[in-house]
Amino acid sequence: MKAALFRTYGVHESVVVGDTDTPEPKEHDILIRVKATTVTAVDALFRSGNEFFPRMATGIFKPKIKILGTELSGVVEKTGEKVTAFKKGDEVIADSGTRYGAHAEYVLVSDQDPVVHKPDYLPFKEAAAVTYGSLTALPFLRDHGKIKKGDRVLIIGASGSVGTYAVQLAKYYGAEVTGVTSSKNALLVKSLGADHIIDYRKTPLSDVSDQFDIIFDTVGKYSISSTRHLLRADGTYLTTVLSLRSVFDMLRTTRGNQKSILAFTGMRKSEEKAEDLRMIADLFKNHRLTAVIDRDFPLDDIHDAFDYVSQGHKAGNVVITI
Repeated sequence: MKAALFRTYGVHESVVVGDTDTPEPKEHDILIRVKATTVTAVDALFRSGNEFFPRMATGIFKPKIKILGTELSGVVEKTGEKVTAFKKGDEVIADSGTRYGAHAEYVLVSDQDPVVHKPDYLPFKEAAAVTYGSLTALPFLRDHGKIKKGDRVLIIGASGSVGTYAVQLAKYYGAEVTGVTSSKNALLVKSLGADHIIDYRKTPLSDVSDQFDIIFDTVGKYSISSTRHLLRADGTYLTTVLSLRSVFDMLRTTRGNQKSILAFTGMRKSEEKAEDLRMIADLFKNHRLTAVIDRDFPLDDIHDAFDYVSQGHKAGNVVITI
């Protein structure tokens, strides 16, 4: 099969399209013929090899992950003998998690992994951009932010993959949402349901006087210290980015009313993620969620997609079609 092979750290040619063996499903596995996948900010971070903590997971000296990519849409090609919920020909949305491997013509997932039947109306390209952003935003807001109707929520990085889902999910839970983004993406974020927009290039957060129950920093650009004036007395600051600062902030706020929370949503149990994906799929079926696509690239040009995502200015998701 054709795949984007992760051979070394660096830029551009560190991921090369070539041939490799097609995996064979074991008894609880599902082999999916990938129709579309994405290059996420995490994929781009892994490729660069520039950050210490991610490199602890991907390999200190050289990549130990052969093929990157986790979220995908496609068609079931073959199933293991103990798989009962899916059959050959089913159109699905899936997340391969720590197996990775989605940047390829075929990928293996377990029947315990997040995998659902694709809503009929949803094109493969949009369906590929479902799991990463939504399965990050949902547990952060619901489980760690304890979001409830009437909460005032500030979403930093509101036009990114996680941010676009965070805006929509916060509105689903009945919150009043303020999105932090650039003027270029303001209309997009408003169209997703944001009640207010802060253009970070015109209005630094240090100049904002509003207060919020939840601050969700989806890009890790701030900290609880730099945004404390925006938090209500019992407010919660959420961040997706692992750093020494975010770990220290979480430890030192454990006893206070204001909390800083870092969570590893991708490391949750497969059953929890699978249940959440079923909820997300239902929201899509009821047209309560939409996937935002910035650009799409063919698999042969995946290095260009990595370069684009690495610039840090994508709106929503960058899709790879196969």
